[in-house]
Amino acid sequence: MTQIINKPKDTVSQVLNGVAFIHQEKLVRIKDTGIIKKKSIETEQVALISGGGSGHEPAHFGYVGDGMLSASVSGPIFIPPKTSDILAAIKEVAGAQGVLLIIKNFEADVTNFLEAEKLAKKEGLLVDHVIVNDDCSIEEGSYKKRRRGVAGTIFVHKILGAAAREGMSLEELKKLGEAVILATNTLGVALASGKEMGSEEPVFVLEKGQISYGIGIHGESGYREEPFYSSEYLANELINKLLIQYDHNHTNQFAVMVNGLGATTIMEQYIFANDVKRLLQLEDIEVVFQKSGNFMTSTNMAGISLTFLEIKEEAWLKYLEKETDAFAW
Repeated sequence: MTQIINKPKDTVSQVLNGVAFIHQEKLVRIKDTGIIKKKSIETEQVALISGGGSGHEPAHFGYVGDGMLSASVSGPIFIPPKTSDILAAIKEVAGAQGVLLIIKNFEADVTNFLEAEKLAKKEGLLVDHVIVNDDCSIEEGSYKKRRRGVAGTIFVHKILGAAAREGMSLEELKKLGEAVILATNTLGVALASGKEMGSEEPVFVLEKGQISYGIGIHGESGYREEPFYSSEYLANELINKLLIQYDHNHTNQFAVMVNGLGATTIMEQYIFANDVKRLLQLEDIEVVFQKSGNFMTSTNMAGISLTFLEIKEEAWLKYLEKETDAFAW
C-alpha cells in the first residue's frame, strides 16, 4: 500500500513539524529534538513527560495539553528517544514541584528514561518515574506474562495529568500512578501485520483469515494464531482473559478503552465496542467510563486492543472525566 510520505528517514521530524503547525496555538516543537511541549508550562504544578519510539501516533504528543502531559519525547520508528532528548525535555518543563516520567515497560525505553532521570538529578532537578506494564499477554508454551507498556498508558496520562493540575505532589503522583498501573490490563490482537515506513515487507507473517493474539505495539507477533470467526468471538476471548486478571465480583467498576492499532476502521472499532458492552452486561460488569479510537497504534497494523482499568477510587473516575485540551484524548 502506497503511503503519503517523503523520504522515510525524514518521517519523524516531518510528523513533529506537522503536529506543531496544526496545533500551534498550544504546542511547540523544540528544534532538532523529538520534543513536543505545551507553549505555556504551569511551574506551580508537577510536570509530566512521556514518550517512546514513533509509529504509535497519536501517542505520545497527542496527549500533551492542559490536564495531561507537559511534554512528549519521540524517537525514531519503534526506537526510544535519546537520553539527551529526554533530559532536554525535563529541563524544558521542570519547575519547583518537579517532573514525573511516565515510561512504557520496554527495556530500551526504561534504560534511556532512567539514565535521563539520573542526569537530571545530578543537576539538582526533582525527578521521579512510574513504569507502565499493562500488557497481560502470555508467552507461548508458558505462563510468563509479557507485561509491556501499551494502550493502558493513556489512562495513566489522563489520571495523573488531572491530579497534577489539582496540585498533587510528586510523591503523591508516583503513588497514584503505581496504583492505577496495578489496576490496568490490556490485550491486543492483529488481523494483519503492519509495515514500517517506506517498506512493503510485513513485520511478521500472518496468513489471510488468521488472527494473532497478544501482539505488541512494535510489530511483535502474538502468542497464538487461529482463524478469525467474528467480532463477538474476539470480544469474548479478550474479555475472559482480561477478567482473569481481577478479583471479579459484582461491585467491580471498570473504565474500558477500545484501541485501534492503525489500520482498523472506525466502523470495526464501534462494532467491537458494542460486542464488549453486551458481553460485559452479561457478566454484571459496570462500565463507568468508555473510550474508542486510535490512541496508541503500531504504524499501519490491522488490529485492536482492549484495556480494562478497575476503578479502585472514586477520584480516578473524576480524573478521567476532567476536561483536557490534549487533542488526541
